[in-house]
Amino acid sequence: MTTPASKTAEVLGGPACELGEGPVWHAEAQELGWVDLLGKALHRATLDADGTLGPVRTTHVGGHLGAAVPVGGPDGGWLLAIAQGFAHLADDGTITPLAQPEAGSHGGNRMNDAKADPRGRWWAGSMSYGEKSAAGSLYRVDLDGSVTPMLTGTSVSNGLGWSPDGKTMYFNDSGTRTLSAYSFDVETGEIADHRILVRGTPESTPDGLTMDDEGCVWTAMWDGGSVHRYDPDGRLLEVVQVPVQRTSSCCFAGPDSDQLVITTGQVPDKQETDAGRLFVLRPGVTGPPADRFAGTLPR
Repeated sequence: MTTPASKTAEVLGGPACELGEGPVWHAEAQELGWVDLLGKALHRATLDADGTLGPVRTTHVGGHLGAAVPVGGPDGGWLLAIAQGFAHLADDGTITPLAQPEAGSHGGNRMNDAKADPRGRWWAGSMSYGEKSAAGSLYRVDLDGSVTPMLTGTSVSNGLGWSPDGKTMYFNDSGTRTLSAYSFDVETGEIADHRILVRGTPESTPDGLTMDDEGCVWTAMWDGGSVHRYDPDGRLLEVVQVPVQRTSSCCFAGPDSDQLVITTGQVPDKQETDAGRLFVLRPGVTGPPADRFAGTLPR
């Protein structure tokens, strides 16, 4: 067995989030966005080609914020996976509540990670506050704004990504500690042929993920202090060490798309220098910017 290459990420900066998550590179705006899920905030900043993070702009959103994705077209702004559903954050700072697919949980569930697919549909997962097994779902918001549950019985719906050819969707369920792949129909948004590629451990669980331009999956390993790079068959190729325990997600960012930015979280009652801040590495490959939501906002 080939030993995977090992590298170490360095501190990039930003505020010390209680739980940093969901980094995305907004190519049109040339800015990095990420959330503090428990801190109920969206952070945004420029990131130069030399690796300099600009001044951070913070928007407090009033609810637990799992993810935020840029919105294309005339609506602009950001689509938020927040509390029991979705909301739109306009460029002027106005927040408008949208569809609430987890309203029936009566506060027991919340939204977690979310991404737009290559056609601009919005995919967003949910989980129970107590991380109850099989209590979550994965929803798809189509371009007409309709909301469809695509997977039910998930536990902690997490990282999402699509292969460069759009034929495979990757999905992490941190509750079952699995990285899975599905066959994906770009035109219809349908998924099929579920297969588990990677099984984590209680000490190192697949969390948020991103894709690179070579078709490999980079997934943050929750409580594992690392990010792993896997090939499409689930073989471990590289390990990026991060000097804090809770690595939560990652994305490729910067004008040249060559900086792997990693979000982290704090461990209660554990003192870790720079826990909750952003970390960065130039891994020698590039990755795509965030796809924007391209449909009608889900009312």
